[in-house]
Amino acid sequence: MDTYTSSEVTKERALLVGVSSSPELTRSLVEEYLEELAFLADTAGAEVVSSIIQDRKFKDPAWFLGKGKVEEIEHIVKGGLIDVVIFDEELSPVQTRNLERAFDCKVVDRTELILQIFAIRAQSSQAKMQVELAQLEYLLPRLTRLWTHLSKQKGGIGTKGPGETQIETDRRLVRRRISFLKGKLKDVALQHATQTKDRGRITRVALVGYTNAGKSTLMNRLCPEAEAYVEDRLFATLDTKTRRLELKINKVVLLSDTVGFIRKLPHRLVESFRSTLDEVLQADFLLHVIDTSHEGFEEQMRVVLETLQEIGVQHGNIINVFNKIDAVEDKETLRSLRRKYPEALFVSAVRGINLNSLKEAVSAYIERDYKESTIRTHISNYKLIGYLYDHAEVIEKKHEDEDVVLKYRAHYKDLKQIEARIAASEKTNSHVA
Repeated sequence: MDTYTSSEVTKERALLVGVSSSPELTRSLVEEYLEELAFLADTAGAEVVSSIIQDRKFKDPAWFLGKGKVEEIEHIVKGGLIDVVIFDEELSPVQTRNLERAFDCKVVDRTELILQIFAIRAQSSQAKMQVELAQLEYLLPRLTRLWTHLSKQKGGIGTKGPGETQIETDRRLVRRRISFLKGKLKDVALQHATQTKDRGRITRVALVGYTNAGKSTLMNRLCPEAEAYVEDRLFATLDTKTRRLELKINKVVLLSDTVGFIRKLPHRLVESFRSTLDEVLQADFLLHVIDTSHEGFEEQMRVVLETLQEIGVQHGNIINVFNKIDAVEDKETLRSLRRKYPEALFVSAVRGINLNSLKEAVSAYIERDYKESTIRTHISNYKLIGYLYDHAEVIEKKHEDEDVVLKYRAHYKDLKQIEARIAASEKTNSHVA
């Protein structure tokens, strides 16, 4: 497989293409989407030269665009200023093939662009396998298209990862590789489940949010030893990091920093990263980190909630954390948000503003999931006493004659099991009060 370094490959010059196809998807909204696409393209290593928007109600099944717009782009590309045309939608294999033939250059859709960025960002073996699986599933129906540009491949977007030689893109071998990767990731998921099982009844909190919302910066502030990677780029974090967060209530929680979400996150990535996203599913509650300084933060909030629903999060145990408040110039915006989201926290991870309030909110959220109880048992009932120390938090212990009085706190998820154990002990020990 050919490899390329930044010193060997100059930046590809990119033309961005968006379509305004409905009253809801206005031209101004598409322009905003193309700004995000430009950020994605820059993250992938391309230089955005220009962008084009077409107003079109129906997408052509063969060309995606209208014939006139195709000819306009063809003229621009043949002027020699464009190396790659990037669409802010997922193209069908037929559309991609037709457009590449017309433009005589590389054509990349939004899905392939995001897959490219994930391939660049992947560091751990698990993340690399997850990205490769998503890439191969994307490439499988597009193998015929792949042959057409291999001979003139220069590097850049679409070339990072599997599928650069004919033997590697043979359908039979690709399907076999997909099956192998799914099996390996299943093994990793089982191993991860075994490891997390040993954590016991420690409250688990996951940071979620739109990519570049500041989750990793916040984690580094809350857990100084976390050393989560921080960069002003999309998808700087792919691997979930979990660290211990100590609170004033003498409680320790496990705080996890997860991969950022984005509009139209490819379903293949969601599926292949499911084992990584298990930290979100297993968390007792979520801290939804929001970039308050972004003009479209409310839509980003909607995208995050929809993605959480897609991966299977069904509870509403979510605290909104409006981050980057120091970057909001209009203070009326913050006052309005506080009125609209009275339960939310407003912080600046970079400047450390209101982080103590955030910790207190986490503590309060934890407290509501715990119940205090008291039992009296004979001092010889060491099995029950040991069980409570292992499965609950013993707050107070007093000796009264030959009895022990234990005051304990337990998480609601453990209450039924604890109460059943106490009831069973009462049947066999007449000294239980």
